[in-house]
Amino acid sequence: MNSEKPICSVDYAFKRIGGKYKGRILWYLHNQSVMRYGELRKAFTDITPKMLTQTLRELEDDKLVNRKVYLEVPPKVEYSLTPVAQELIPFINHLREWADKQMLDNNINPKLSC
Repeated sequence: MNSEKPICSVDYAFKRIGGKYKGRILWYLHNQSVMRYGELRKAFTDITPKMLTQTLRELEDDKLVNRKVYLEVPPKVEYSLTPVAQELIPFINHLREWADKQMLDNNINPKLSC
């Protein structure tokens, strides 16, 4: 998380889950339970490998994503939500429902379905 101290709890929440990809990563991990890096790459066609890695590291540092490394060749890494992130899912779902309605009201067609 950004080292700058939040001013209030809303600021704190959005510092942890804000950003272009964090919410969608959390939502995909919720829907799939566990995903490997390659699966996340396929799901996120609009993100560079470098940005995906950076975002996953930030989520891991914030204790929102578990990273499990298997000692095998080729290397196998799996990502899943932590219990803390699981607590966010009802709120992310509520935001998703709100956004679905707003997009419909504003004649915006989503590029993909979350």
